[in-house]
Amino acid sequence: MQFTDSHCHLDDSVFAKQLPNLLAQCHQLAIKRIIIPSTSPDNFDDVLSLAQDFHNKPIKLYPCLGIHPWFLTDLDDSHLELLNQSVTRAKQGIIAIGEIGIDGANIKRSDNPELALAKQQHFFDYQLNLAKQHNLPVIVHHRQSHQYIVPMLKRYQLKRSGIIHGFSGSYQQAKDYIDLGFKLGVGSTISFSRAKKTINTIRRLPLESLVLETDAPSMPLSKELLSSITPSKEDFTTTAEQAPNSPINLVQVFQLLADIREESPTDIAEIIVQNIEQIFFS
Repeated sequence: MQFTDSHCHLDDSVFAKQLPNLLAQCHQLAIKRIIIPSTSPDNFDDVLSLAQDFHNKPIKLYPCLGIHPWFLTDLDDSHLELLNQSVTRAKQGIIAIGEIGIDGANIKRSDNPELALAKQQHFFDYQLNLAKQHNLPVIVHHRQSHQYIVPMLKRYQLKRSGIIHGFSGSYQQAKDYIDLGFKLGVGSTISFSRAKKTINTIRRLPLESLVLETDAPSMPLSKELLSSITPSKEDFTTTAEQAPNSPINLVQVFQLLADIREESPTDIAEIIVQNIEQIFFS
């Protein structure tokens, strides 16, 4: 079995000193590919250079360029134009536009929710259009924003669709995305026993609609799961004391998914590889 982490912020400074060792551990765990979304113009170059710096390693790193809805406060249209130029220059080296989207919780916390929503929609709209122009898939951040995101995805009808990152929601919400051709990112959410709605939804969905992710160093596994794992010399799983989250935890996410599905682990792994190929490499 081989695995792809479809969403990992490997450029984060917390990984800087341990990166060669971390990638070696990923390789030992059969994690062969890591997809790295950017979040703002500040880290476009970092994400692009990572793939170049490690291009001779057995594990492959694939960069994406996009502007995350959390980081728009000091940005304007000049930064969207910078993204446009960066995507045009790096077209042969990137595999998606991402991480992009709308975050409802972030909007509610803002001083002016109406203005915050309008700005997030503007940035999301621009980036969806950019993906359509370049025939690239998108990696979509969503949180309390299904009602805003789905109409915009329907408007653009992206040929190569993309991934709904960190999916947590109802079966009907999942179906709305799947009907538009999107895959759903399965991560640490299913390690929380309280996430019954999401777990039940992922159990029912077609396996052809799922991919694996960690979102490392964010979205760590639940403490209840980590406390149940007894580390050994060969066990690289991040423990509660070793936070933040790490791409090596993708194997734990896979095991959690296998535990709630009826298919065999081998079949699950094979189909998820096919799902990744379909979105990013076909």
